[in-house]
Amino acid sequence: MKQGLPLYLAGSVMVLALLIKAPALRRGWDQPLMRAVCALLVVGCLLTFLAAPPSLAAVNELTGVVNFAAPLVYGVLTAFSGASIVLILHWAGGPAAQLRRATWVTVGVFGAVTVLIVALFVIGDAPVERLRDLDTYYANTPWLREMIVCYLLAHTAGSAAMSLLCLKWMLRVDPALRPLRTGLALLMLGGVMDLGYLVAKWLAVGARWAGHDWDGLSTYVAPPLASAAALLVGTGFIVPMVGGSAAWRDFSQYRRLRPLWKALRGFAHRSVATVPLTWWSPVGIRLIHRESVIDDGLLALAGWFDPAVRSAAYGAARRQGLSERGAADVADAAMLADACRVRAAAEGAGAPAAFPADPSPCRPDGHPLAALARE
Repeated sequence: MKQGLPLYLAGSVMVLALLIKAPALRRGWDQPLMRAVCALLVVGCLLTFLAAPPSLAAVNELTGVVNFAAPLVYGVLTAFSGASIVLILHWAGGPAAQLRRATWVTVGVFGAVTVLIVALFVIGDAPVERLRDLDTYYANTPWLREMIVCYLLAHTAGSAAMSLLCLKWMLRVDPALRPLRTGLALLMLGGVMDLGYLVAKWLAVGARWAGHDWDGLSTYVAPPLASAAALLVGTGFIVPMVGGSAAWRDFSQYRRLRPLWKALRGFAHRSVATVPLTWWSPVGIRLIHRESVIDDGLLALAGWFDPAVRSAAYGAARRQGLSERGAADVADAAMLADACRVRAAAEGAGAPAAFPADPSPCRPDGHPLAALARE
């Protein structure tokens, strides 16, 4: 069990991704993208759990066929490579006819390779059970040699294609879509680790063909790389799913508004600022409460805004090379900070508060101190 722990961990990440996406999959099963996500996650879960040595031994014992787990894992791995490419194609989008054609070509090619792997195992001879070094042990055995080459070629093509597609897409995706960019970066890193796994496998098998013994590359170097790749790929698919959800967007906005909320909560009316929140209050309710405190604090300070402070700060920011939007954010922050300071000093001296007659100094597209509300 300890030997398979990294793969079981990666499989658990895949299961988590499947559970997160399950409601959307159920609602959007008629969409090709949803079906591609489901196929990839199911095949990925199956692959990571099956590829662990304890699982290999259990499959062989259950079926009563020596090394039966080998073509099973190789076939599932080939299917995962094809499913990864199909998902990336649909994820990136494009003309429907072109996507449909590319999907069928990918499914046909990788499906044929999967069938070929099983057929080669059936006509080959693998009498000795090998859980960790089957690739090198049978590297020169007729038909099994061809089976190993088929799975390595298919997996190399799938991993390289997925990495290149992720790179191509990441270069043109909107930088504001950070969860998607992060997911693509993790997928690329997983692809690089997977290519490292494949390099170790190819070198070890090639060394066997040349009469050398580099089995350690396949037995000890490749498995950790495969586990890391599976974990990164699973995480790479989870991040856009979670990061693009409404709850995550609410949480991100709630977190970004914290500096502005801290600056203004002291000026908000007590009826708004002290509304109790329980520890189980959902993030959507917390966001509404925080925004209410901010709005109330801004109204309380509106009569204390000094347009001259904003104008001076804006001019200084522009002279330092900031863009118009960036300079406006800095100017709003300076104006609000000045209003907070002056209002607090006046209250400390016992002066009456100015009534917020006109909040016009606030920009119509957002609150003052908008720069603190964004990352």
